[in-house]
Amino acid sequence: MTVLTKKLTCGTFLTIIVVLVAIYFRNQHDELQNRLRAVLHGLEKLETRHGMSARPRVAIGYGACTDIFIDTKYLLHYSPRVGEPTHFDEISNEDELLKSFAYYFRHGAAAERYMTDGELFDKLVERAKSFSSSYSAIGGNAPVMAMRFNKEGCDVLLAAKMTRSLKLMIPEGVEVVGGEVDRDDVHLILEYKYGEVWGPYTSSRANRYILHNDANNPMISSLEDFDELLPEFRPDLFVVSGLQMMDNYPFERGVRTQRLNKIKHQMIKQRQSTKIHFEMASFVEKNLMMELQDMVIPYTDSLGMNEQEVANLYNSMYYGNVSLVADSTPRVATILDYMRFLFKLIRQRGEGITNSRKLTRIHVHTLAYQAILTVKNSAWKNTMAAAAKASLVAHRHVCGTSTIDVAKATLIMDDSFSTSKVSGTRIPMNTEKPVSCWDEVIKMSNRDIAVEVCVAPVLVCTEASQTAGGGDNISSAGLVLQI
Repeated sequence: MTVLTKKLTCGTFLTIIVVLVAIYFRNQHDELQNRLRAVLHGLEKLETRHGMSARPRVAIGYGACTDIFIDTKYLLHYSPRVGEPTHFDEISNEDELLKSFAYYFRHGAAAERYMTDGELFDKLVERAKSFSSSYSAIGGNAPVMAMRFNKEGCDVLLAAKMTRSLKLMIPEGVEVVGGEVDRDDVHLILEYKYGEVWGPYTSSRANRYILHNDANNPMISSLEDFDELLPEFRPDLFVVSGLQMMDNYPFERGVRTQRLNKIKHQMIKQRQSTKIHFEMASFVEKNLMMELQDMVIPYTDSLGMNEQEVANLYNSMYYGNVSLVADSTPRVATILDYMRFLFKLIRQRGEGITNSRKLTRIHVHTLAYQAILTVKNSAWKNTMAAAAKASLVAHRHVCGTSTIDVAKATLIMDDSFSTSKVSGTRIPMNTEKPVSCWDEVIKMSNRDIAVEVCVAPVLVCTEASQTAGGGDNISSAGLVLQI
């Protein structure tokens, strides 16, 4: 064989290998796309299975703000002075901001912190607004949830003080009570995408770091006006949210406890037929977590939280401390075990509290999946459809779209999962019927309680447009089919 013939043979062989590899990866891509389409079809079919016979009435508090969104890379620049990433309960200067941001960014964890220096905060806001890529929107847990409930066909009463200009951004169908203020509270939303690099750190997921210097929201200043209209409004669902604004705020002695007591009494005064939901958030102050366990959580029917917040509540109730960060992509079994523990402990503690409610629903939303636990034969309905809807809204919100394109989606949930780390059974994911539901019994000290558990995969958005407000939209979407 001549040298030329050998070269041609080798070149032909390499060409065949390249073609075969290309065909393999194309087939893999096509297989993944078909799988995603099957999951999408299954979720959408469940989402539209149950319509609403009437417009549910939802009352939601508390507070509002203007969100200023900016890519972190424009506003915060890494430098050697960052040093060791460090947690701070509150932020008082730029060095603490950089260290605190590094602490959460390296874990891909969401965070929300109060900045004590109002002048520095205003400078950061102005600097953020100077970039053409920055933009503003109405923010705060309560308004974001209110707008989602309204979009889904509910009549909404929102408790929030805001400026006249901010109120103009609230859609028709949402009645705002609480009066006007001269200046809105502002939240600075520092966003980053999956795989972004900041100094020596790379983000493990898209997320955000929120900075604020609120004056109105920590005082729950709309509460009294809200209280006057609630009896007339007669809500089907009452949502408590935005209480993280009380975290590390410089209250005068005893003021925060007084305000929480007023919230507690507002919850107690609701009709038994009114379901009460508490939306958790990023809490870091141990004393506030303890107060919430005494004055808010016992009076709720339902809890909503993300993977960071459920780990924080678990650590707070079991160990008596707060957890600053948690696994950003936890196994299903881990989350379900947290949910069972919290359900059991909250129910048991509630038995000795006057006017407490029996917890009947927990919804944990993670990047990879939705998990909803409801008590069998309780007032909550359509758990499977609710998990599907929450999953779809997770993608729609983060991608900023109403139509899901599987080319911009991926699945990071495992092909199968265990129902518990202790003695669970393994459940494979069926792409044709993507929401897995089953019944189980939670053993209490004096009785057994039958519950339904549903887990839905999320079509994770690969081109994130916005992460802030994701949890609020997801929780509201899940609730709307269960009222």
